[in-house]
Amino acid sequence: MQEIGKIWMNGKLVPFKDAKVHVLTHALHYSTSIFEGIRCYNTPKGSAIFRLPEHVDRFFKSAKLYSMKMQYTKKEISDAIVKTVKTSGLKESYIRPLAYYGYGTMGLTPTQNKVDVSIACWEWKMGESKAGKFSGAKCKVSSWVKIDSRSQPMQAKAASNYANAALARMEALENGYDEAIMLNSHGKIAEGSAENIFVVKDDIIQTPPLSAGGLEGITRDSIIQIIEENSGYVIERNLERDDLYTADEIFMTGTAAEVKSVTQVDKVKIGNGNMGHITKALQKSFSDVVMGKDERFLPWLTFI
Repeated sequence: MQEIGKIWMNGKLVPFKDAKVHVLTHALHYSTSIFEGIRCYNTPKGSAIFRLPEHVDRFFKSAKLYSMKMQYTKKEISDAIVKTVKTSGLKESYIRPLAYYGYGTMGLTPTQNKVDVSIACWEWKMGESKAGKFSGAKCKVSSWVKIDSRSQPMQAKAASNYANAALARMEALENGYDEAIMLNSHGKIAEGSAENIFVVKDDIIQTPPLSAGGLEGITRDSIIQIIEENSGYVIERNLERDDLYTADEIFMTGTAAEVKSVTQVDKVKIGNGNMGHITKALQKSFSDVVMGKDERFLPWLTFI
């Protein structure tokens, strides 16, 4: 990673190399942290952060679900995100706000410790999300079951949730796949390791309801709104593993992934094995939105 700009930590911008935490930071031992992933795009009208208010709202929702007493307001965090991006000088970047129980009392109970907040941004590279952008990603249905709301709050974007996701991702990669698809404890489709999932059958777009265990993705919501604005619709229903194998198209959505095609699940080819026309059209529509070319969705962009 190139250390460009500075990292915002508890109200101060500090150099990358000085953005450190104590080894006894509570979150490091007990996964008591929440975060966001946000994109800043280099549009023809200048750099713009995509759906900043919605990301900040979810950040605070996650904090509430983990009983975190935030010492900053939503406006202060929003302003700090913009300031961090401006300081970096990057035209396009990935932004990572993080709130965590810090150094103080050690032991399982975190609430005696201060909640620290940091904001970092770095140069965006396609990396892991490359698979599925131009051809199609190969996905493995994971042997790891998606944790659910009986265990911890699934609508919090919490670090602890991603230990489960990392196991699924590593299993998929070790077996020669690009990504994992996770089932919930009832055997229904939940989501990918870090993306929501959509299935297309006979030109009907379907996605699991949030009750299936997936995160309330902001890109997921964006795609649904784009489809509806273009006179289409999305059916939310519980999906079976069979629905994956018999789909005409499958695509995944996420801040990093944007809209990516899935052309194989396990050993089964999806459709004709190529990116489907609906997926391709949605990739184009989403690109137009984030680049400020679709005036209907300009309010989603915070120009900096």
